[in-house]
Amino acid sequence: MQLHPIATAAALCAALIAGTAAAAPEVGKAAPAFTGTDTTGKTWALAELRGTPVILEWTNHDCPYVVKHYESGNMQALQQEATEAGYTWLSVISSAPGKQGHVSAEQADGLTASRNAAPTAVLLDPKGDIGKAYGARTTPHMFIIDAQGTLVYMGGIDDKPTTNVADVEGAENYVRLAMADLAAGESVGKAVTRPYGCSVKY
Repeated sequence: MQLHPIATAAALCAALIAGTAAAAPEVGKAAPAFTGTDTTGKTWALAELRGTPVILEWTNHDCPYVVKHYESGNMQALQQEATEAGYTWLSVISSAPGKQGHVSAEQADGLTASRNAAPTAVLLDPKGDIGKAYGARTTPHMFIIDAQGTLVYMGGIDDKPTTNVADVEGAENYVRLAMADLAAGESVGKAVTRPYGCSVKY
């Protein structure tokens, strides 16, 4: 009789583990739903962006890998290309209070202005809810969601996992390639790549 509670607990544990695994983002499946607030206090919900492709960029201004892509102008160029092509580009800051990269709304806006960045909006995710829903591991970590709400790309920004600004030139930019595939009406050729950068400071 005493085995029943143990068996029940084991079954519940297995179910929880299975539920967690099922919730992990997967290319070709619906992107994890999220709701977040930007630096102006506006609420953004993925469900309300249906019909528009979306790019999520995890960022931390103190991370040298992020610095590489902003100092070179690489991230800004991608943001401009994407928004001109009709994408909603959301930069996400998941650094927790007291951790590297955590900023106030005013500080985030100051960074956007000083770097001439061009995201559609910057989402503040200090509790890490959006980051954990997507399994965001690094800064940068990139995700592309098509107009139907399907996750079509997740991974690194390119194939040069260094902090050297000179390595931006000549790198195979996975985000740009994915956008080109989608613009041509094709499936993304390299849909999953290894992200690189600093760990997200949850």
